[in-house]
This record gives sequence, C-alpha cells and structure tokens, in this order.
Amino acid sequence: MANRFTLTFTAGPEHIDVMGHVNNAVWVQWMDAIATAHWEADARPDHVAAYVWVVTRHEIDYRGNIREGESVEARTFIPEGPRAARFDRRVDFYRVGEDKPIVSARTTWAMIELASGRLCRIPAEVAEPFGPFD
Repeated sequence: MANRFTLTFTAGPEHIDVMGHVNNAVWVQWMDAIATAHWEADARPDHVAAYVWVVTRHEIDYRGNIREGESVEARTFIPEGPRAARFDRRVDFYRVGEDKPIVSARTTWAMIELASGRLCRIPAEVAEPFGPFD
C-alpha cells in the first residue's frame, strides 16, 4: 500500500496522431489506466468489489510528447485526503530516464457505490491505503 504508484507506457502505432506523436486522448486513457491500476493494487479487495471511480474533472498541461516506440514513466499520487465523495489525483509523465515531466495532470475523481449506483462519501478505511497525504 502506498501513496505513490508508477507504470510505464510505450507508444504503439495505435497511439499516434497525424502529427506523428501520441494523441492527447491517449494521455487521458493512460491517466485512467494508472489510476485504475493504483486502485486495484492498493485497495482492499472488498472495496474494489463495492466501489468504482469516475472522473469529474481533468486539468492537463502538455509540455512535450513522444513518438511511436518511445516510452514514458507515469507517476501518480494523491496529494490530499478526500473531500466527501471526491479526491484529487496527480499524474505526471516523464520520458524514461528524465526528471522533467512532459505531461502533468490533476484529475478529480468521485466514488460511486456499485450497489446503489450513487455517489457516496469516501470512508476513512477506503482512503487509508492511499495515504499519507502530502
């Protein structure tokens, strides 16, 4: 269990746009993929079975890009504890071996209880595996 989580993504031909680099929509898909992987890796199995997350907001800064065959290391963390049904997550993408992010995002997620299909307040025991918060 950890506040921080890392995955590596490699750009394939299906990720490339007419400009010859990763399409902006792919960066959003990768943000979703790392957030989901972090949740599934660190949440309790009964929480994974009971709750799902939906994005309510993305704020993304694009400072660079990669081309087919290049890889990025995605690093995510949750900077502060939840607010009712929501929390913010940071995701930064770095060229492998570099320390300057080429894409940075702050996303807001809301928790939905699967049984009711409704937003629900995030219980402390659900948030706990993802702390401590900065």
